Amino acid sequence: MATIKYKGVTIKAISACVPKNVSKNSDLGYLIPEEEIEKTINSIGIKEKRFVDEDVIASDLCFKAAEKLIEDNNIDHNSIDMVLFLSQLPDYKIPATAPILQHRLGLPTTTAAMDLSLGCSGWVYALSTAMAYASMEGINRVLLLDGETFSKFVNRMDRVDAPLYGDAGTATLVEKTDDSFETVFNLYSDGSGEDSVKIKAGAGRFKTTAENLKVHEEKDGSIISDNDVYMNGMEVFNFVMRAVPRSIKDICKAQELDLPSVGHLILHQANKFMTDFVAKRIKYPLERVPYCLDKYGNTSSPSIPLTISSELANQELTDAIVSGFGAGLSWGTAHISLADCKVSPVIEY
Repeated sequence: MATIKYKGVTIKAISACVPKNVSKNSDLGYLIPEEEIEKTINSIGIKEKRFVDEDVIASDLCFKAAEKLIEDNNIDHNSIDMVLFLSQLPDYKIPATAPILQHRLGLPTTTAAMDLSLGCSGWVYALSTAMAYASMEGINRVLLLDGETFSKFVNRMDRVDAPLYGDAGTATLVEKTDDSFETVFNLYSDGSGEDSVKIKAGAGRFKTTAENLKVHEEKDGSIISDNDVYMNGMEVFNFVMRAVPRSIKDICKAQELDLPSVGHLILHQANKFMTDFVAKRIKYPLERVPYCLDKYGNTSSPSIPLTISSELANQELTDAIVSGFGAGLSWGTAHISLADCKVSPVIEY
């Protein structure tokens, strides 16, 4: 476990953007028996998801979220010292997407720009990275852009993933502050679980070929190819139950926190059955566990800032424990302050 602590930096603003296109899980009768659809929706907690048009990608959603954040907070473009772009689905293999976004946003060429890649724990990891850079001399503001468009990599015949994944892009502004709040991160990984969530083909180890584009049937009856996302739901559930409650308890112990006194518990929006289980196991009040997956689905790494934008905008906020977990296997938990954070409502693209 890597424990990282920061003082003198904070989250100043959060915004989010989702596509206008809506896919309803009630329309999955072609994949799931009609008599099981309502049970499936109630179990995972997802009624509908958003999906992008063919010519829209993750960075486009992040670009719109960033424009909203900059406008709502009257940010001088010249004051942004660094752009971090987090996604498993960048614009290209080469070049990185962050410099492209720097240019699209009209930021100066003095702005540092770098890509990051991680699964559903990604925003927690990337937030730690943003705070690390913002803590350095010479960098005052870091713009963290986090987006995924998993709809492009989910086979519509996948019984596990087709009901789950939606698309979203988010923007988070991190900057120096005089506030004495100490932000703490616990970050973990276990690569022995690499096969639990995976797109096998299309990268360096297995290039896309005519052979691996062919679909095959999984044990659960799903029809996918090696270029589609695959998830072993039971393995992921067991991993989350084993790792996430402990990571939250570790944060509380390190900070001497009384967990029920923390303002909100914001979990990666995997599915409602799983996240409710985590909250109940650690005895945190469910009324302070916000959800947006009912209308946006599992958006992977952007799900935490998307939840904040969707459910906590225009509220007086204090602190929160956030926890992301998923592919890698990788998970991270943090105690953060939202007291000085301006949260913009979700916009559509």
